[in-house]
Amino acid sequence: MSGTLLSINNYYYARGGAEVLFMQHNGMLAEAGWSVVPFCMQHADNYPTPWSYEFVEEIELDGEHDGFAAKLRKGVKAVYSLEARAKVRGLLDRVAPDVCHAHNVYHHLSPSILAVIHGRGIPLVMTLHDLKLACPAYSMLARDGVCERCRDGRLFNVFTQRCMKNSGLLSFLVMVESYLHRFLRSYVGNVDRFLVPSRFYLEKFVDWGFDRARFRHLPNFVDAQRYEPRFTPGRRFAYVGRLSAEKGIATLIEAAALAGVPLDIIGTGRAERSLRDLAGQRSCDVRFHGYLAGRALHAAMAGARAIVVPSEWYENAPLTVLEAGALGKPVIASAIGGLPELVVEGETGWTFAPGSVEALAERLRAVADLADTGVERAGRAARRHVAEEFGPDRYLDGIRGVYLELGVT
Repeated sequence: MSGTLLSINNYYYARGGAEVLFMQHNGMLAEAGWSVVPFCMQHADNYPTPWSYEFVEEIELDGEHDGFAAKLRKGVKAVYSLEARAKVRGLLDRVAPDVCHAHNVYHHLSPSILAVIHGRGIPLVMTLHDLKLACPAYSMLARDGVCERCRDGRLFNVFTQRCMKNSGLLSFLVMVESYLHRFLRSYVGNVDRFLVPSRFYLEKFVDWGFDRARFRHLPNFVDAQRYEPRFTPGRRFAYVGRLSAEKGIATLIEAAALAGVPLDIIGTGRAERSLRDLAGQRSCDVRFHGYLAGRALHAAMAGARAIVVPSEWYENAPLTVLEAGALGKPVIASAIGGLPELVVEGETGWTFAPGSVEALAERLRAVADLADTGVERAGRAARRHVAEEFGPDRYLDGIRGVYLELGVT
């Protein structure tokens, strides 16, 4: 099976896990003989591509120096981009894709493009990296924690709760966007198949009233052969990712202090200063390494005893867990969202009650006290699990199966 793929995402660089998967998806299909045409937004960090001239103008909604008129113009464009709609129409004329596969499109390209694709009779697949289809703020997270207030169409809660960066303006804009695209049926009326990396997300969408028949579970993947594992356990535990409240890092610091174990924190984010202050107050052995990537990141992860994923929101299927396994490291993860699906309890890692300092401290102590041979055994099991269950061949077979369902041969 091969053909021309129009691959759509807001960004064309490795901004986060969704973009990493988007780029890997494109590369995998190109290696399999597909002609892959990206359609994204212009950005200074984008990777080079001969298709960049087709990209839409960059738009960032939280520009600090924008005046009211600029914010209003960007807001209207984020809700419904006429530029993206026109450009994708011209691109469809030029490349005549056999299938279109969208990833994240909202707030930048906007869902305006989906009806154009559907109207041409081109099969349209969309990978859901978050809960935007159900939750206007995409995360089912409010200031008071996990939130499902918008269920049954009560989308106004995104504004009343100020879910978007605690901004009334941004939250109002997203509320308008969500009501508009619900009315237009931009997603459910135009997308043929939704791909979901975690079973938890699939069941959450179904629970909120979406048609199960349109959804397919397709886990994320890593190519374990591209990672050099280090099975010998280190002494320190490590967190890798964005530094923000919902990631549970404050709980992790408290738990590390209670358990008396050393901790490395790798990443940046708005919560960094408060987390540094907390670590100083607890006088615990916490090192902040900032942003790491590539070999430096893999080396830091491979040197850990275990990778800790202490999230306190509905995580989907973070690549960090799979990368940890590929590097031969077991994972300690909170039992929330799709995280438990990635861990074989007691074999490739361990789970704990989300938000519980005491439960996490108990896990940290247990793994710190576990003989190195036991930690190594878990790391080897994690590597095998990732290679067997989350490899690129399984992902490619899944993609081909979905495309075949839609008549792409």
